[in-house]
Amino acid sequence: MEEVRVIKPIKKVGGTVSLPGSKSISNRALLLAALSRGTTHLKNLLVAEDTDMMIGALKELGVKLEQHGDEVIVQGCEGNFPVKRADLFLGNSGTSMRPLASALAFSGGEYVLDGVQRMRERPMGHLVEALNSIGAQIVCLGEQGFPPLKIYPSTRITSDVVHVKGNVSSQFASGLLMAAPLVAPSQGLNIVIDGELVSSPYVSLTCKLMARFGVIVSIDVETYVVPSHPYISPGEMMVEADASSASYFLALGALVGPLTVKGVGRDSLQGDAAFVEYLAKTGASVIRGENWIKTAPSIYGPKLQGIDEDFRQIPDAAMTIAAIAPMCEGPTTLRGIASWRVKETDRIEAMAKELRKVGCQITSGSDWLRIVPPEKLQGATFDTYKDHRMAMCMSLIAAGGVEVEIRDPGCVAKTFPDYFERLASVIKE
Repeated sequence: MEEVRVIKPIKKVGGTVSLPGSKSISNRALLLAALSRGTTHLKNLLVAEDTDMMIGALKELGVKLEQHGDEVIVQGCEGNFPVKRADLFLGNSGTSMRPLASALAFSGGEYVLDGVQRMRERPMGHLVEALNSIGAQIVCLGEQGFPPLKIYPSTRITSDVVHVKGNVSSQFASGLLMAAPLVAPSQGLNIVIDGELVSSPYVSLTCKLMARFGVIVSIDVETYVVPSHPYISPGEMMVEADASSASYFLALGALVGPLTVKGVGRDSLQGDAAFVEYLAKTGASVIRGENWIKTAPSIYGPKLQGIDEDFRQIPDAAMTIAAIAPMCEGPTTLRGIASWRVKETDRIEAMAKELRKVGCQITSGSDWLRIVPPEKLQGATFDTYKDHRMAMCMSLIAAGGVEVEIRDPGCVAKTFPDYFERLASVIKE
């Protein structure tokens, strides 16, 4: 029987909540530590399905890791993976599939990378084309342009320039960037982004983390220049709290707070920390400290205001704006969200269907969604489409004063296994 979680109307939240480590930083740091010279001690690492997939894959590749809760010690192999033949199952983890495909493309081994059915529907074609254009030998074993991938042995890069399309997933560029220092020719590798780069803050995050491991990427307009340089372990690294996960609690604070979120603040490396700037546009009170953010309801009126904004820089956190739109005054329009369609589910379609259940009027297009709130909010039973973010987003509707039910709430294990427990801990009445 399918599990359903009931959330009673949330009238008030308060106090402080600490959050698990960032998924985006955790999986990048794990791979960079494996590619490095030396041993890296990672602290506050996210413990969830996505990081389990990366850790499991690295172990299968012969990387030595010790894990103790949210601390992992990685002995780097300098990109020379000991195991040269492996079949890697990566679930629905795009932050494992795309970077590992790039890292293994020139490692001289023979590998198969596969995942769940939805992973087989998430595009990989542009990354495969880019890697093959510089000497890799990768084929798609099923539908062209999608996993599973077969990587044949290759060790030599044939060009100092590689082009990759930027309009599908920033993970293509991030994967190429992380692999590049170990295979770049002596003059470096020029990674040219063709077209607009979606979710560019995630690529900026990749570059910042590479710098922590001793590789400095220079940027010339749409070209990232990566030197031929070994990664050097920083020894120890603390992983920031997840800014995408923070968005749910920051939104709650804005609706029925105040609420303080610890572990992410004004100096965050993560692009999704900019979520609070959009939240402030709804009228919410936002105060940022070095390692915390506090949100509270609007001082201008009883309701937050709907907004019309482009969210292509923070597509994951943008879902949280969509989720609070039914409780806002006036319509909310989210633009630049085409990447929603190739995530864990088609998030534009899923969000439209679920928000109609509470009485919203919805219109949408290839890269936009418009939400007109109802006069009276209705409670509902929400489907989650095996998508962790849909489950967390729909829970916020309870802050509109209605009871909601979340089907398959366990899907939050992908990035935030104890989300509902932490949610319960901040509810005051």
